[in-house]
Amino acid sequence: MSFGRAKKQKQPLNEAALYEYAIGALGRRMRTVAELKRLMRSRVEEGDPGEAKIDAVITRLKEQRYLNDTNFAADYTRLRQENNRFGRRRVQQDLIQKGVHSNVIARTLNAAYENVNEEELARQHLVRKRVRKPANEKETARVMRLLVRAGFSTGVIFKILKSWDVNEDALAQLESLDGDEGAASE
Repeated sequence: MSFGRAKKQKQPLNEAALYEYAIGALGRRMRTVAELKRLMRSRVEEGDPGEAKIDAVITRLKEQRYLNDTNFAADYTRLRQENNRFGRRRVQQDLIQKGVHSNVIARTLNAAYENVNEEELARQHLVRKRVRKPANEKETARVMRLLVRAGFSTGVIFKILKSWDVNEDALAQLESLDGDEGAASE
């Protein structure tokens, strides 16, 4: 005897209902074509009929200018740069994960980071995160990991750490680790 409620199978949506579902999803937050397709796949039947509905809705949304990956990438990049102070690499990884085409990502990032001083952006990120000058090797490694996760190059990270007069031994140790990871990933 089961006391739990049986999960009711959702009926596949027709094209009009799928369009309304997509509009609602876009109303909650901006999305890429790939993200919206992923969401809609759970609401249609599998196979060609479902894909045809999804394609029709995507085409309609693009025609109405509700869906545009180029605009999404530009807005997303600007917001991540201004609000989170993220570096180029982090934004690039996020856009790849969201399914934006690599050509769109390259054009968007080149335009957005063309006149940006990466070192200054990294310093702003540290201020935003309330990070102080590291006092030992462990704190130095923590600052480095934080900046790598935020998408900054190791060159910029070492410039900042050197300007903070971080212990040369700690820097040498981090540089050797960075070199080992680079060799391992090649």
